[in-house]
Amino acid sequence: MLDSHVHLWDLTVRDQAWIPAGSPIRRTFGVSDLRSALAGTPVDSVILVQASNDAGETTDLISCAASEDLIRGVVGWADLRHQALAEADPAGWLRSPGVRRGLAALETAGLPFDLMIRPAHFPAALQAARDHPSLQFVLDHLGKPPIASGELEPWAAGIRALAAEPNVACKLSGLQTMASADWTYADLAPYIDIALEAFGPARLIFGSDWPVSLSAASYPRVCEVAQVACSGLSGPERAAMLAENARAIYRARCPPANRPILYES
Repeated sequence: MLDSHVHLWDLTVRDQAWIPAGSPIRRTFGVSDLRSALAGTPVDSVILVQASNDAGETTDLISCAASEDLIRGVVGWADLRHQALAEADPAGWLRSPGVRRGLAALETAGLPFDLMIRPAHFPAALQAARDHPSLQFVLDHLGKPPIASGELEPWAAGIRALAAEPNVACKLSGLQTMASADWTYADLAPYIDIALEAFGPARLIFGSDWPVSLSAASYPRVCEVAQVACSGLSGPERAAMLAENARAIYRARCPPANRPILYES
């Protein structure tokens, strides 16, 4: 398995202001912590993802990836006018001329774009995907469905509309933190099933959102959810969802001299 959504941070170097005081994840997480989390699981490689809108953090992540075989790429930050959920009006941000110019630059460069939004922002994301048909969009965390409440709409309709665009893929990640504290697979299943029906195994990607996910589940349990979600698929389809789709989108093969490829977010 390749985990397409892992964070690392050192709070002695850079604060992560989005982590609440008293949270169990309000501490430094380094490569040694990551290796301990992966031990005993089928995951043998990861993609690091930005945790803050900070070019310095991206530089640090690239340096870390250059020295660690475990890390096959970095989803870094570039100023397209900041990350969508860091904006007061994410939908308006996606529609802004400056961001659209940034997306066009990514499209020209052939770089994928990780998009972290909520269902309210799906229409703007859909228009962006249509306006940039050669840009590969990756929707993080299934678009943050309201799992704790059990509601499916309007999330489901929005997911199906986004999935109708061939340049949109979706990460099966971060689900546990959107569920109630006593969640079971049955709570997650309706959302996983809709995403699998909409995107198919060729455009769904496994990601853990570790260590954020630790507030709701252990790393092995997150992996188990992904494996159960794939259990009804063929061998090649399971391999696609659990590793190969991420390898293709992020070009996450072993780079020469362990040099990672930078991906913008």
